[in-house]
Amino acid sequence: MVRWKKIRLAVALVAVAVLATLAWTRFNTKRSAVANDTVTLAQLRGADAAAVARGAYVMRTGDCMACHSAGQGEFAGGYNIDTPFGRIVSSNITPDPETGIGGMTEREFFNAVRHGQGSKGLLYPAMPYTAYQRLTDQDMHDLWAYMSTVAPVHNEIEETAGLGFPFNIRLVMAGWNLLFFDNRPFTPTPGLSIEQTRGQYLVDGGTHCAACHSPRNLLGAESGKGYMQGGNLGLWYAPDLTPNPHTGLGGASEDSVVEYLRTGSNGVAVATGPMAEAVEHSFQHLEESDIRSIARYLQTLPASPGTRPKAIAQDTPAMQRGALRYEVNCSACHGVRGEGMGGMTAAFAGNRSLQSDDATSLMHVMLVGGRAAATEAKPTGAGMPSFAWKMSDRQIAETLDYIRNSWGNAAKPVDEAEVARLRSVLSARDQLPAN
Repeated sequence: MVRWKKIRLAVALVAVAVLATLAWTRFNTKRSAVANDTVTLAQLRGADAAAVARGAYVMRTGDCMACHSAGQGEFAGGYNIDTPFGRIVSSNITPDPETGIGGMTEREFFNAVRHGQGSKGLLYPAMPYTAYQRLTDQDMHDLWAYMSTVAPVHNEIEETAGLGFPFNIRLVMAGWNLLFFDNRPFTPTPGLSIEQTRGQYLVDGGTHCAACHSPRNLLGAESGKGYMQGGNLGLWYAPDLTPNPHTGLGGASEDSVVEYLRTGSNGVAVATGPMAEAVEHSFQHLEESDIRSIARYLQTLPASPGTRPKAIAQDTPAMQRGALRYEVNCSACHGVRGEGMGGMTAAFAGNRSLQSDDATSLMHVMLVGGRAAATEAKPTGAGMPSFAWKMSDRQIAETLDYIRNSWGNAAKPVDEAEVARLRSVLSARDQLPAN
């Protein structure tokens, strides 16, 4: 009996040691010691102009403005982020000392951005500190300098108002971080060129592409096995960015990827939804060399395992109904042969992002409409109307099946029940009665 007690004690001590070591690696903020811990953001004056300019660029790579601006002023917060666990409202990150981050020191700013430890407690990974932890000290210093030039806005935000119990308790994130937060600086993949390494730094760090384009597990953490193989965001689907020739970028030229990121369209695909926001607020402001480094890094990834399914036969009654409905409702903008309208509206022929197994984004725009990115290079962001009032769930599914299986495309059938579910979640209107 004494022997077993000693064994259990030894096991417990080992478990405690392992947990303590894990906690140290996950919550250690030693890297932030390079930052000043006395001057608050509201007190900071006379930041170096070159540092401010570099920090503005870091802000653009991180797409901070898109998520922290919602009508009350730039960076004043209030943007709604819907998650499977409820709605999170983005915080006020202006230098206002009462409702923003004006009371933070640089070190506290580092802790929040790179380690998810904010002034109100642990942050939720809807703020992608899981990617920003890869930002270099220099980029962080420069970002801090830039934030000191932002106009303070007094705007009280309750970030957790849309979260139910227990997710509205920030301490819950301690367990999540223990399980999933990789609290390490950027480590480039061996064998990459200097340009590809820069692309990896941008993709895995500031632009946090994997946050949308990688699948997540039931607890909302990125799945390492599906890195860049596409991810469902609940109301949108971010497509495969690996060199998969059917659903990914395998058939896309480097120039077409660069054009898409810089302008929002490349003659085939057109950015809409969250990607339109990313293009407008982030990618169009980046140097072409950085955009090209991203494209070249993505080419180095292993292709996802997805394969081309057998296309749905064109002579089935459902496909024939879909063809007629497409001609009446869609062909004026997207072309009778799915050729699109000169990059202003998406082409369907050869558009691999349409052929993913997950058709959430397509159902989304059919139900509530959408708007293409509007950029300096291509300022006319075309709008797409809602067809919820005009088509039933079955009719939307049939129309999308036709689009996804014509002009050389091939994709699995769209589930009518999924259309109905998304119609309900989006509060899209019902089809009008026939008479």
